[in-house]
Amino acid sequence: MSVEQLSPHELQSSGRYDGVLRYYELAKRAEWQVRDLPWGDVSPIPETRGGAEKQARRRDVWRSVITQQLQADAFAVEMAAQLFQLAPHHEAKLYYSTMVQDESRHTEAWLKLAEEAGGTAERDPHLDRLARMFLDLDTLEEKVFLMQVFFERLIIPRFRLIARSSRGTVLEDLCNRLTIDDGIHHGAGMAYERVLLEDADPKTKKQLIKVAQQMLPIFVEHALWRPPARARIATAMHARDTQRLREDLDEGVKLASSLGLDVSELSLPV
Repeated sequence: MSVEQLSPHELQSSGRYDGVLRYYELAKRAEWQVRDLPWGDVSPIPETRGGAEKQARRRDVWRSVITQQLQADAFAVEMAAQLFQLAPHHEAKLYYSTMVQDESRHTEAWLKLAEEAGGTAERDPHLDRLARMFLDLDTLEEKVFLMQVFFERLIIPRFRLIARSSRGTVLEDLCNRLTIDDGIHHGAGMAYERVLLEDADPKTKKQLIKVAQQMLPIFVEHALWRPPARARIATAMHARDTQRLREDLDEGVKLASSLGLDVSELSLPV
């Protein structure tokens, strides 16, 4: 269903939810299908010249990258479904219905790309810890804050880096699409979190900073984790990766502050 097909009642907003509804409309306009990717027209992952051993090593690197993103989006399907179930507002439910579809579509694309690249690789144990933490959070405010305000925003630069390193491939095309989708998810989360915090008491706001402090060290471990297939690259890029991560975390703190949260006690683990 397109935005134009929605009834006036469905498009009506009380004003408080205009931001959330705007992102719902953006999500509908940005919607795409897995079949839209250039399967068969371009290489699924970057091709490597050289001997069979070198090609196998590079393929393992890309399989590892794809597996980590597949793992993240499989978790995001569960989280989006939780947000849809928990959100009490009609406008938010409309938006989260699109987010569930987005994350399911992302997972489908990663599954197909993993098969094209030769199968999945080692799982990221820190990402599993993040997933369990997010899914077990007590309140809607906490889930939106950690999933969309922080996690979705922090993951976008990674898609851009992968896309730049995989020009002319299905992987590049997919990462470019996910950059747009996750940008919408993040923007919607910011808009909805503002609504949720309008009537929140100081205890609720303080709890958000507490769970963020618990999440950040695990996120850092996830962001810097590299399996054996990427060990050599990780050593060479560690300093730059750490610098990028610090910049992204600083931006996350600024976003939290823009929501009216007291971030003075929030310490960054890098």
